[in-house]
Amino acid sequence: MKQLNFVIENATGLHARPAKVFVTTAKRYQADIRVLYGSKKVNAKSLIAVLGLGVAHGGKILVEVSGADEDLAAEALQTAVADGLGEGDQTPALAAPPQPAVITNGYPAAQAVPNGLRGVGAAPGLAIGPVFQMRPTAVTIAETFAGVQAEQTRLSAALAEGQAQLAALRDQMQVHAPDEAAIFDVHRELLTDEDLLEAVQQKIQAQQNAAQAWQAAIQERASLMASLDDPLLAARAADIRDVGNRILKLLAGEDAAGIKWPDHPVVVIAHDLTPSDTATLDPQKVLGFATAVGGPTAHSAIIARALGLPAVVSAGAGLLEIGDGTAVILDGITGIIQINPDEAAQTAAQSSQAVAKQQEQEAKAQAGMPAITQDNHHIEVAANIGGVKDAQNAHESGAEAVGLLRTEFLFLGRATPPSEDEQFAVYRQIAEAMAGKPVVVRTLDIGGDKPLPYVQVPPEDNPFLGERGLRLCLNRPELLREQLRAILRAAEFGALRIMFPMVADLSEWHAAKTMVDEIRAELNAPAVEVGIMIEIPSAALMADKFAQEVDFFSVGTNDLTQYTLAMDRMHPSLAGKSDGLHPAVLRLIDGTVKAAHAAGKWVGVCGALGADPQAVPILLGLGVDELSVSVPSIALVKAQVRTLTYAAAQKLAEQALGCGTAGEVRSLVGN
Repeated sequence: MKQLNFVIENATGLHARPAKVFVTTAKRYQADIRVLYGSKKVNAKSLIAVLGLGVAHGGKILVEVSGADEDLAAEALQTAVADGLGEGDQTPALAAPPQPAVITNGYPAAQAVPNGLRGVGAAPGLAIGPVFQMRPTAVTIAETFAGVQAEQTRLSAALAEGQAQLAALRDQMQVHAPDEAAIFDVHRELLTDEDLLEAVQQKIQAQQNAAQAWQAAIQERASLMASLDDPLLAARAADIRDVGNRILKLLAGEDAAGIKWPDHPVVVIAHDLTPSDTATLDPQKVLGFATAVGGPTAHSAIIARALGLPAVVSAGAGLLEIGDGTAVILDGITGIIQINPDEAAQTAAQSSQAVAKQQEQEAKAQAGMPAITQDNHHIEVAANIGGVKDAQNAHESGAEAVGLLRTEFLFLGRATPPSEDEQFAVYRQIAEAMAGKPVVVRTLDIGGDKPLPYVQVPPEDNPFLGERGLRLCLNRPELLREQLRAILRAAEFGALRIMFPMVADLSEWHAAKTMVDEIRAELNAPAVEVGIMIEIPSAALMADKFAQEVDFFSVGTNDLTQYTLAMDRMHPSLAGKSDGLHPAVLRLIDGTVKAAHAAGKWVGVCGALGADPQAVPILLGLGVDELSVSVPSIALVKAQVRTLTYAAAQKLAEQALGCGTAGEVRSLVGN
């Protein structure tokens, strides 16, 4: 065994980024590695455990390494610490760590408004009705112990059932919000965490029954994560509790839903909603919801938009003081929640709601008509889809094309990759379902928050800046080649186009395009348009160069916003700040459109911004040629375009480019 003494010189100590580097370094070796700090001794390969040490700047740790490759492991750890654990040579005096949004007693400081609260609008629409406070209910746990073998069997059964439930939730969300469906794969991975399961087994061996052991192990890890200074890591406590509560209810024999709903529709209020909570809300019972914490780009908000539920987040602690049955008006655009509104306010809201419903019905009735402005400018409205059923729905809902086929649905939730023939069959069905309309097929976009068990990616300090999208597939050419063969074979049966994600520079494009050309020649396949996504700022800034070679661009506003503003779109304390209408993002889109049009190429937008009512006139004015949106949004976006004039939209876009903040842009557009 080797013992190593380290002094952690990182400005913020051994947490967040440096802890990740330390842990990923340890994981590369078979040796058993333990970290001692004060009275604590933890597994160096467990990020939760290492973070829980709370090692500050200047902290002294002892690392014990034992095993067959202990020499290599010790050397690697020494090098990693000497190199600054991913942060280089730092001293704490250089800069203070960034401060999160104003938080008081764990809640954002929501803005008070007359007779109400203002949070952050997360999903559009009005909800008018009585409040129902959705409070977590305690699970009753028996104290009987049936023996180690019996308790282990109960745990295994509960874990298996939990996996099945999460798989079902994932499939359910795949229809409404494919990007968010992946969160349930993450939850399934948590159920296989070796450190967690080992802790549970130890507690069972110590004569705790399965439910007691599971509850204790989950609480330990969730509390540890929630106590961390890093808000992103602290937010992971919600995922741990969500998964933990699911299994605990199964072990206790309780209904997974566990909520006794009133016999009338309600506006749900909660501290927060987990992805599981949101995905299981019944639109027949729930008019909308508001949470005290959270952000508009969190999983629950995105799921709400997919389900058509008005939602407000980050409304503050005062929200939880509203009693059950209290009448409220919730505005999912402005973020305002009116409490006990008078008759005039309720009448006005009901009138607005009725108008919106009528407009929605009219929009659906005219969904098959093109989106042409009042001064005769046409913009194509396409669909973002994630499967054959989506394609059928898109065609029936008036989509003029598929602007984004997320092929990840074929690769997720399985132990091995789909075969070429399996992929070909699905792409052919989608092409035929669209009856000759164009279908943009995005090649496999994994990495970041979308790992695959059969694609081995070395541990990364920051996976969103690591192997993602095209760069990952180029490093595994057999994976990309098989997918391209399937797409090109299916191109005989429809107007398929190929689009590469996460392209950063021309060398990546050249490598991918060369592969397409080689495979097309091998198969004697029909010519197809080939384009790239603009979601990395470097690609937007180099759009003039790309435009000379690609057939089209599609702007992925979610990632483009994240990388431009250096804000994780799931960051819990940056609610409302990660906004695609930020002038910096709009300027990148503007430059992309101008470069494309100068070369005679077209530009689409396939991110969430394309369906944002405040963004539509600006994107139209910037000259975007296509808006690709979720299937339920197609009719509404088309209807909105028909109310606009291109000339006015151009003036609005020009003004937006001159704004200083996203808030100014939204104020410019108005509600």
